[in-house]
Amino acid sequence: MSTSPSPSPTPVGPTGPPPADGLLSAARRNLRDLAHGLSHASHPSTPLLAEAPKRWQRLLPYAVVLALAATFIPVTITVLTTQYGVPGALAGALGVAQTAPLLMLAHRPLQAWWIIFPADIAGALVLLAYPDDRHDVWPWIPPVLIAYLFLLLALGLRETRRTVVAVWVATGAAGLVLHLIAPADRDTGSALLLPILGAVVLVIGGAVRERGEATRRLAEQETISETERAQRTLLEERTRIARELHDVVAHHMSVITVQADSAPYRISGLPKAAEEEFTAIAAAARESLGEMRRLLSVLRSEGTEGDRAPQPGLDRLQQLVEATVRAGLPVQLSLAAGLGEVPPAVDLSAYRIVQEALANVVRHAPGARTQVSVRASMSHLNVLVVNGPAAKPGSPLETAGTGHGLVGMRERVRLTGGTLDTGPLPDGGFRVAARMPLPPADAPATHPTPEDP
Repeated sequence: MSTSPSPSPTPVGPTGPPPADGLLSAARRNLRDLAHGLSHASHPSTPLLAEAPKRWQRLLPYAVVLALAATFIPVTITVLTTQYGVPGALAGALGVAQTAPLLMLAHRPLQAWWIIFPADIAGALVLLAYPDDRHDVWPWIPPVLIAYLFLLLALGLRETRRTVVAVWVATGAAGLVLHLIAPADRDTGSALLLPILGAVVLVIGGAVRERGEATRRLAEQETISETERAQRTLLEERTRIARELHDVVAHHMSVITVQADSAPYRISGLPKAAEEEFTAIAAAARESLGEMRRLLSVLRSEGTEGDRAPQPGLDRLQQLVEATVRAGLPVQLSLAAGLGEVPPAVDLSAYRIVQEALANVVRHAPGARTQVSVRASMSHLNVLVVNGPAAKPGSPLETAGTGHGLVGMRERVRLTGGTLDTGPLPDGGFRVAARMPLPPADAPATHPTPEDP
């Protein structure tokens, strides 16, 4: 007894034919998307150009739609009565229904389409009841066709691609149905003309809308990038300041360690408990120095080494000014004598502020005469850098600096609890004024000197 071979299974997968229900599901899904696009506006009812900077630009859409309605309402009624012979009352009702919703184009064009489109179809059906002249245009009379193109332009400027495609398909389908039911002697040229012109108008409106959205997204991205850049600059400057202040704090901790370790040798007759206390202080100071070194390794960027030179202060302002003068910038320094004990953070900040201010002058006002003044008054250190306009108008000598300009100055002044005032001068120059607090005159010295044994 022979057995017939079993039929081979139908291939399933990318090589097999797509199932019929899959095509139907895709068609139903696309139809649902088109219906949703026609029934739901893709934007809130905000007027066109609502975010324009000038008032006349914001009012322009209202003026345009008012002019369109004022033009097409009487023209449509006149054409219906005189050329097509429609009675006045009926022509008035049709003309208002077909063109008055143009007033909604500025903020709700899709809702206007839902009024104008059925009204245009109703008007075409009404015209079938009246005798046809060989010069008549049907189903879309000239003013209705032109007004509809303005409606499509507004839709292209405001709605998504899915919505405008649905509107165009509905318009073409309505024209096709009217062409099929029209008598043979009717000239139905506008049934084909409107989809063609409508496609052109929708493409133009969509291109303008997408270009505007791309420009808006680019502006938003630039704003976000600028904010991120400013935040990154601020963090980099704070890290730089922290690295510089490490030397200052490390010096104080080293002094504490040396004093605690040498106390039993410098001071005779110390009790055992006091010696143990000094030993504990020295151990804590050394541990703190180790923690600071680990912190500095975190703050330092990969592949960089720390500065081996000591941090600068007011005692090096003269050298800074002389180097700037040799670079071609006329600078005068006024450094008050007898400033007294200046805290290390204020000392370093004052030097860096003058350094960055002079660098900004070199970059943005090459050759400008500059005055640098450092004075103490009312328990505050006042740093003033004033420059005049550039000697020659033109491009700056430098386009990049080592610091972060006003951001760095502001952070340094904030660190010391002071204030910073910057801004342009009437003559075209610039002014940088920093005011940082100083310790009282009777305060203990910041750098204690070990006593002799």
